[in-house]
Amino acid sequence: MFDLLQIDTLNKAAAAVPAVAEKISLWSLLEKGGWIMYPLYVLLVAAIFVFIERLMAIRKASRIDPNFMNIIRDHIVNGNVTAARSLSKNTDNPVARMIDKGLQRIGKPIDAIEKSMENVGKLEMYKMERNLSILSLIAGIAPMFGFLGTIVGMIQLFYGIASSGQFTLNDIAGGIYVKMITSGTGLIIGLLAYIGHNALTTQIDKTANKMEAASAEFIDVLQEPTR
Repeated sequence: MFDLLQIDTLNKAAAAVPAVAEKISLWSLLEKGGWIMYPLYVLLVAAIFVFIERLMAIRKASRIDPNFMNIIRDHIVNGNVTAARSLSKNTDNPVARMIDKGLQRIGKPIDAIEKSMENVGKLEMYKMERNLSILSLIAGIAPMFGFLGTIVGMIQLFYGIASSGQFTLNDIAGGIYVKMITSGTGLIIGLLAYIGHNALTTQIDKTANKMEAASAEFIDVLQEPTR
């Protein structure tokens, strides 16, 4: 009798212990998001590719020798325009290409020189900003894809409940958390694309400031008397 009471007490105690939550890996969790996850994966890969490609291009464009304009100034002041042009042609960055255009226009009015350099600067800015619109687009549509997946999943969930007429709170909770996976994934991808877009834009702005400073310095040098 005593043994039976002990067994009954142990069974009740075991039943009172809360069940340990089942652990699930991140990949297994993402797999539960359904087919809508595949377009989100494509958007993520596209965002990473565009960000890395643009980052490398912008960093290359922003690498400017701090002594570049000093050397150009010395050549111009000494009347050695040929050496200045040779230096600018052999330097691969937006500032050098803009200065080279200004050197080609030496002898013309200052306004014409400034205009030609400004046109080159616009072209260089376009090259640096190329494909940035893709990141902006991904930042906008990734959350929408995520919400679409959630809406479709919720419709399927409640349609199944209405059709069978049988459901439990566990079924509803499990269905809802699975359908929310796409929303969370879409928001994360959109956030990453937004941050990447703004980081690249900041780098482009810094390079644009260097170009403007070099252009102003070049115009000042042209107005100095030659030796």
